[in-house]
Amino acid sequence: MGSLSFGSSQTAIGLDIGTEHVRVAQVKSAGAGFVLTGYGRVDVPMGAVADGEIVDAAAVSSAIKELWRRSSVHGKDVCTGVSNQRVIVRLIDLPFMERGELQSAIQYQAQDYIPMTVEDSILDFQIIGDYMTPTDEHMMEVLLVAAHREMIGNTVSAVEGAGLKLKQVDVSSFAIVRALMGESTSILPDDEGQATAIIHIAAGLTNIAVVERGVPRFNRISSLAGATFTQAVANVLNVGFDEAESLKIMVGLPNVETGEGEVTPGVDADQTQVIHQSLEREVNKFIAEVRRSLDYYLTQTSQVRNIQRILLSGSGSQLRNFASYLEKGLQAQVILGDPLERIQVASSAQQAVNADRMGSVTAIGLAIGGLQS
Repeated sequence: MGSLSFGSSQTAIGLDIGTEHVRVAQVKSAGAGFVLTGYGRVDVPMGAVADGEIVDAAAVSSAIKELWRRSSVHGKDVCTGVSNQRVIVRLIDLPFMERGELQSAIQYQAQDYIPMTVEDSILDFQIIGDYMTPTDEHMMEVLLVAAHREMIGNTVSAVEGAGLKLKQVDVSSFAIVRALMGESTSILPDDEGQATAIIHIAAGLTNIAVVERGVPRFNRISSLAGATFTQAVANVLNVGFDEAESLKIMVGLPNVETGEGEVTPGVDADQTQVIHQSLEREVNKFIAEVRRSLDYYLTQTSQVRNIQRILLSGSGSQLRNFASYLEKGLQAQVILGDPLERIQVASSAQQAVNADRMGSVTAIGLAIGGLQS
């Protein structure tokens, strides 16, 4: 949905370019479902990707080459995703017209809805549905996607610099929804007046999406993410980032109800308390950010009254007791989203993907999108 295609086969490769890692997933069709046949992850040099944008295309190309050497993935055609402040997703209402007319009209209409010039953007759209107004005007609801041309160009350079061919550029949040919910909401059926939120916490960015009747109707990017929590621990303990990351994972958050934490071997009680306090401060900021985003969505829609279900995913979601804090702070049921629930995994990919289960969401969703395009 909303993908910017540059090119269907029975096999597709999803390439997720993140702040700290590049990940690849190879998926093939199997009857009505999918099989993950290859998976891999390697580190990205620090600073090569910032705020979801590729800064150093050559460094990213090198990381992708290393990824292909280490993984069991075969093939050159890839589907990648973009997720940053220069990717705009908007639901807009337009007078009803045929798709051919819309293709031309969107070039003129888009400028009213995006903060970039149309000339600097690559546009795509999907018709969500049509309806009649109380005054019998025939209208249509359109999902508009705009991505900054230069940003897409940097992505193309990084992929082609690794000797690969870019088949499709997708919006990462759409890939996340696809991996966790499929093309329907059957795992979380939408009741009238409700919607499902997805919070995907990666190292450098958090994607906040709202899905209503199977359609991602809202998307917001936040810079409060896994690395934010790690840096907070590094600052209060005056230790390096890698050490802070290990301590964050080992200690985690205390029990949200009792305030007590688990005993962590090698970490004394005073240090544990400092880590708990630091993480709680950051989580409270994170909850406030998510609440503002969801409240904004609710003010923009007349059909949804509340959001009672949240799917939590991404490598940053594994922080101990994090889901409990979100449940209490957002007053919603929080479910850990598992991308492997909806897909079979070949033996050749099991070890690699299980070691990065929560981080694999986007790459898997991108590959599935490549099969469906």
